[in-house]
Amino acid sequence: MNIAIDGPAGAGKSTIAKRLAKELGFIYVDTGAMYRAMALYFLKHQMDASDEEEISRASEAVDISIRYQDGEQQVLLNGENVNGKIRSEEVGNMASSTSVYPKVRKKLVALQQKLAADADVIMDGRDIGTCVLPDAEVKIYLTASANTRAKRRYDELRAKGEACDLAAIQEDIEARDYRDMHREESPLRQAKDAVCLDSSDMTVEEVVEKIRSICRERN
Repeated sequence: MNIAIDGPAGAGKSTIAKRLAKELGFIYVDTGAMYRAMALYFLKHQMDASDEEEISRASEAVDISIRYQDGEQQVLLNGENVNGKIRSEEVGNMASSTSVYPKVRKKLVALQQKLAADADVIMDGRDIGTCVLPDAEVKIYLTASANTRAKRRYDELRAKGEACDLAAIQEDIEARDYRDMHREESPLRQAKDAVCLDSSDMTVEEVVEKIRSICRERN
């Protein structure tokens, strides 16, 4: 079985997908982390996000893979575990800007589809149900208000001891939403057969239970 979870930045996709994967015994594939790993490579090499030709050429030489160690997903960028380096706002914005390029998406989508063909997976991202896994048995579009998503990110950063500004975070989220929804290549949108869940006023447990019930219906 394949479960596709799509939605905007900060909607809680990764948190929900990880919890479900653990409970159901599925493999969790964090596609956003794969795009972030690619973005980290571009940043390390001081590339201009607006230079499609340079970004596209560079993506061909980048190797990104996923492995599990002690039950934890590790994202490998050219053999290096970069889990601890890909969650910054800078990397997220670079990923959002460069994920619009066809060659970047084509490389990563091929790997994602191979993972889904070989095992029961839960995959989250921006275009899983519409492009990557159009035949997934369960499709969820998980969203929340921009204010709610910004507050979640603000609390997360503060908990890590990082200085941050709530208004600036919300502005970044709204800008990222616009880019994701209006990009030419695989824009963020709800698949016609996806169930929409607004998590603004829901706990993680409530969202997980709702998706579990949907899986039981489809199984």
